[in-house]
Amino acid sequence: MNALEWRATLALGAIYALRMLGVFMILPVFALYAGGLPGHPSAEMIAFALTASGLTQAVCQIPLGRLSDRIGRRPVIALGMVVFALGSFVAGLSDNILVIALGRALQGAGAISSAVTALLADVTREQVRTTAMAVMGAGMGFAFVLALILGPVADGLLGVPGIFHMTALLSLLALPVIWWAAPRPERLARVQSAGGFGGAFSDRELLRLNGGILVLHALVPCVFLAVPALIERQFGWSAPQHWKIYLPVLLGTLLLALPLMRRADQGAARPLLLGAVATLAAGLAVAGFWHGAAGLITGLSLFFLAFNLLEGLLPSRVSRRAAPEAKGAALGVYATAQFIGQPLGGALGGWAMLHYGPNGVLAVAACLPLLWLTFAFGMQTNAPAPSNP
Repeated sequence: MNALEWRATLALGAIYALRMLGVFMILPVFALYAGGLPGHPSAEMIAFALTASGLTQAVCQIPLGRLSDRIGRRPVIALGMVVFALGSFVAGLSDNILVIALGRALQGAGAISSAVTALLADVTREQVRTTAMAVMGAGMGFAFVLALILGPVADGLLGVPGIFHMTALLSLLALPVIWWAAPRPERLARVQSAGGFGGAFSDRELLRLNGGILVLHALVPCVFLAVPALIERQFGWSAPQHWKIYLPVLLGTLLLALPLMRRADQGAARPLLLGAVATLAAGLAVAGFWHGAAGLITGLSLFFLAFNLLEGLLPSRVSRRAAPEAKGAALGVYATAQFIGQPLGGALGGWAMLHYGPNGVLAVAACLPLLWLTFAFGMQTNAPAPSNP
């Protein structure tokens, strides 16, 4: 990538990762905090408040992605960041669980994933786009691991309301970076009709990619439902120490995935995508059936190697396939499928945990990539991206 592409990739990745850092930091501490609120909210109400942002994200990705096709990416991203900050302030100003749930819903309504991804596609060349997408996606993984470390610390210093307020402040401070990240004019065609938008739902290639991201993110709650229990069993570590596993695995697999991403941009996307899907199944099966620390580490490494590669491959192929005037809409449908996958995976993982335990969760989850392969084989082989002049 050239200097401008690195600048856009790192800046947009930082904006999105910082936005999600506050969301992730709430996860390990919110249930305990909410249980002590006035009225002692029920477990169902606490779960609703925690997941409200995901629900509104799923609903708002498509309209905001579509809006970014009409008025430009950066205004939509800025609007989403302001709405997200407003929701964070609302959630942090009250000890009423219903108001907190409203704030969480507002956080999710600032759904910028599709617009951020479309902007990155606008300012990167096709021959480096998979790498750019994967680097931005890796920032999300690091934000998650960092949140596991910082969440309990921030709770002790600021409390959960303070985490909400800090998240809002970081979102507002990031606004100028949106324009700095992509200083050249966006290569964006104005939408003339609704015809291009319909293609996001009818194009078979896009539907395969949307189905793929749904499956990929259905696997995430399964992994993070089962793996913490297995880490405690195999290593005897409590939750604040689990980053010692996640961080080296994420860093190591990202470094291994980078040369594969470059090969994907040079025309090998289809075999690499199919191989990565098969590797997901293999990693989950290894972690599920090979009992012991070695099996867990090996399985996680295979899983995250494939996950990192697919996090770059899938949105890159969507951005190439979608009509230029409907790229934001297509990525909005893609992001909606991504957010729908998470509660579906959570329900599947919860059922498997109840019946088969943590190893069984991973074994059951290994079946999902095999299902993905049944419709992924029909995907088209794209010609290699043009080489640098």
